[in-house]
Amino acid sequence: MVKHIVMWRLKDFAADATKEENALKLKESLESLKDKIESLKALEVGINFNPSPAAFDVVLYSEFEDQEGLHAYQNHEEHLKIVDFVGVIRTDRAVVDYEG
Repeated sequence: MVKHIVMWRLKDFAADATKEENALKLKESLESLKDKIESLKALEVGINFNPSPAAFDVVLYSEFEDQEGLHAYQNHEEHLKIVDFVGVIRTDRAVVDYEG
């Protein structure tokens, strides 16, 4: 099983919306992928409530059978639409991919 975790820090205002509005839109967009990408076996999206400056704003946890499934997800047209949106609203990104 391959685990894919991504965290983002969002701009205070971007794409005509506040950080909070964009966090919700990102969460909804990512969660919509569950029914659209076959290789996506599990997905969870969380919005941070911790006020620490070290905290990220949104986290994605997802699972795939193998690295090929992760690759298919990353290159799927529905995922790429979200990547474009995230590029506009984020300041930082962290990612970890591992087998477990």
